[in-house]
Amino acid sequence: RDAIMIPIPQYPIYSAIISRLGARQVGYYLDEDKGWAITERELEDRRTAAVERDGFDIRALTLINPGNPTGQVLSREDIEIICKFCAKHDIVLLADEVYQRNIYNEKKEFVSAKKVAIETPGCENLQLISFHSTSKGLIGECGRRGGCMELHNIDPYVQTQLYKLASSGLCSGVDGQMMMSLMVRPPLPDEDSYELFTKEESSIFESLKRRALSLVQGLNDIDGVTCTPSDGAMYAFPRVELPPKALADAAAREQTPDTMYALSLLEETGICVVPASGFGQKEGRIGFRTTFLPQEDELNEAIVEFKRHHELFCEKYA
Repeated sequence: RDAIMIPIPQYPIYSAIISRLGARQVGYYLDEDKGWAITERELEDRRTAAVERDGFDIRALTLINPGNPTGQVLSREDIEIICKFCAKHDIVLLADEVYQRNIYNEKKEFVSAKKVAIETPGCENLQLISFHSTSKGLIGECGRRGGCMELHNIDPYVQTQLYKLASSGLCSGVDGQMMMSLMVRPPLPDEDSYELFTKEESSIFESLKRRALSLVQGLNDIDGVTCTPSDGAMYAFPRVELPPKALADAAAREQTPDTMYALSLLEETGICVVPASGFGQKEGRIGFRTTFLPQEDELNEAIVEFKRHHELFCEKYA
């Protein structure tokens, strides 16, 4: 009856691994109307239902910050809510912080779960595992494979078992290991490669920042499409309003509406997006996840195509 709490929407690898290991998934919903924020009431309600109604034993909770697929950057208050909740109920906090360098809103900042745990009264004994990766940041751009985790207040015996598991598996490739070394120890100002490294990293970051803004603005300019700001990570997670006839056709095809919409988008424009139903969402919501990783000229063309397809799709089912 072991269970893991994960955010909804969530990165599907979490639900897949939970299922493969024979555990149970308990979703806690992020509030889209508040920029995908977290509320204490939501956490407590979901835990109470899982424990008292379903008889689950909640062992851990996953936090994704910045968000995937939602692209939000959690406030310190949000993280404090989660840390206190986990400490109160003796739940291990799994902090997925792989997009911590990808913050595009100058009014937002990344705050680590460990920093909040250390500075928050009542969280002194919080068990925390933090994850970072070169595969998802400014260096790897999803192409380099390497990662690390930090254990905080984790029992020494458990640490030895985790080390054994890690040692028995295949390690990251050479280029992934090199990138991890570069990520944790970037060039220093007095070193030869510092100027070039800083220039390249800054160029990538500023371009991602422009692309995040362009994509969200372009989606929000489409009638019937709304998208919260992509303050971090690499994704946009818009909500789409579809005509009733489209919903009826999707039901007749035994497809979710966003799956039918995504297939239509692919066939009409060649743009591939992921139906939002694959990440989990509130009942009745329709949408998709897309990314702003394409180069700026390609992304601008895609924004035009998003609008053209949506207008054609809605006209078809008017």
